Amino acid sequence: MVTRRIHKSRVAAGGLRVVGPRRHYGRVQISAKSDYAMRALLALAACEKGALVKGEALAVSQNLPRKFLENIMLELRRAGIVTSHRGAEGGYRLARSPAEVSLADVMRAVDGPLAEVHGLRPETAEYVGAAVHLQEVWVAVRASLRAVLESVTLAHVVDGKLPKTVEKLANDPESWLSH
Repeated sequence: MVTRRIHKSRVAAGGLRVVGPRRHYGRVQISAKSDYAMRALLALAACEKGALVKGEALAVSQNLPRKFLENIMLELRRAGIVTSHRGAEGGYRLARSPAEVSLADVMRAVDGPLAEVHGLRPETAEYVGAAVHLQEVWVAVRASLRAVLESVTLAHVVDGKLPKTVEKLANDPESWLSH
């Protein structure tokens, strides 16, 4: 579950209201772009195979900003995750089966690499002295993200049947606590 902290007077996408100012505590964050892309793709995955869905319908069904979603869908089209058709009967559909699209594919399409250190891939980071082994930790963090995001597909999420390893993590009460 991903939540964003916002000011009292604002409501996050999907109607989620979180009180308090937005703060960054150095935690792994899922971007709004990735979240919106996932939600739009899950809506497409839940449709009848091959059905075209208009961008406006996707935006309304998931309570997403239409213009922002249009830009995201363009990136997903360029990545070969969706196809689009113009015209009165046009819209978007998945380019591949939902079982062939991992969450990692989606995140990489809209946000780039899954984990970066100062904008660089973890394997390019260089440390000295007491921090010499920190690079290994960052690489392990990326591997951990991959283990989850590459094993879960759109079909898993739509069907509510996550891989056992992911289900185990999600069912651990400690996973739901912010630290």
